[in-house]
Amino acid sequence: MRKLYYIDPYKMEFESQVMRVDQDERGYYVILKETAFYPTGGGQPHDTGTLNEIEVIDVEEVDGEVRHYTEEKLDSDTEYVQGSINQDRRIDHMQQHCGQHIISAVFDDQFNIPTTSFHLGKKTVTIDLNAEALDDDLLQQVEQQVNQIIRRNHPVETKWMSVEEAAEYPLRKPLAVNGEVRLVIIPNVDYNGCGGTHPSSTGEVMAVKFLGWTKNKKQVRLEFACGYRVLDMLGQKHRILTEMKQIVPKPEGELVEEVNELIRSSRKKDKKMADLEEQLLQYEARDIVSESQDNRVIQRIYEGRSIKMLQSLGKSIMEEAPHAYLILISEQKDQLQFVLAHGSDIDRNMNEVAKQVLPLIEGKGGGKPNFVQGGGKKNIHADVFADRVKNVL
Repeated sequence: MRKLYYIDPYKMEFESQVMRVDQDERGYYVILKETAFYPTGGGQPHDTGTLNEIEVIDVEEVDGEVRHYTEEKLDSDTEYVQGSINQDRRIDHMQQHCGQHIISAVFDDQFNIPTTSFHLGKKTVTIDLNAEALDDDLLQQVEQQVNQIIRRNHPVETKWMSVEEAAEYPLRKPLAVNGEVRLVIIPNVDYNGCGGTHPSSTGEVMAVKFLGWTKNKKQVRLEFACGYRVLDMLGQKHRILTEMKQIVPKPEGELVEEVNELIRSSRKKDKKMADLEEQLLQYEARDIVSESQDNRVIQRIYEGRSIKMLQSLGKSIMEEAPHAYLILISEQKDQLQFVLAHGSDIDRNMNEVAKQVLPLIEGKGGGKPNFVQGGGKKNIHADVFADRVKNVL
């Protein structure tokens, strides 16, 4: 099979003879006499596109043949196909992969930090570096040097040769193959065995931006973006900042402190609101106990109150009514939520009470012996549920 992506990585349209239409555990696939579709390999994802306008959703090299997995089966009697590569995806992968070569070269040559793995993701790219940590000064130096190499627009060359011939070059790491090997060469920058697609010059990478690093086992994982991804991220961040400045009318340099101040102020207000709500619940609890006139069971039904509010109210009531049982129910749209409790003068496990009434609402619940909460489906009216609870008490 002729691999057109090695001959011309910019070739996005091609015609080829169909050798076989088949199927495996991944789905339907097509084998072609020649292809411009790059298969997954070496940390670089596969191309996408179409064959006779049928979507190619995956491309893998299996047993020496490139399988083009299609969204639907190509007619078995098809002799030739017109192939079309998703150009944006291909160019993006070329930019990211070439950018990785330059980054790895600078880390290795200038700072003796080799790259151990590479992953080209949908939004960002990562490399694992054999180092315990990276400081800001080092990252700034590497990023500047990488972008200088990009701006100098070095040629990016690819050559097929024997392993013996390749050994004449200053390779960054030993070759792991026998026979012929493909070298990607950026003169005086990088010499590396690689099967990926690359642009013809470093200038096409456009720019590299480091996005941060994390510890990964005994190494570090550096995240970055190249080319159009940098522009996309810049555009997205600019839109967010523009929207933020409409909400918080401050210069960009003061936005972080202003937002932090707003958050601090909001937390103070939230705490004050919570304290006021707690006081209101205490007043409400006293009113409820006063109205109950020493009744054995205190019962209230509410609409739309949260379980958290029922719990707070229930605790306040029990502090004021040590002699009583408590039934609090909140009716939601299609649910019933409840709190069942008793005061300190009563000795009864309310979990046993809840266990007997929960099947009525196909519910779940539990808690301490003197205070349980739960909920379930609104299979019966709240007042009927309350009556069933009282029958169990």
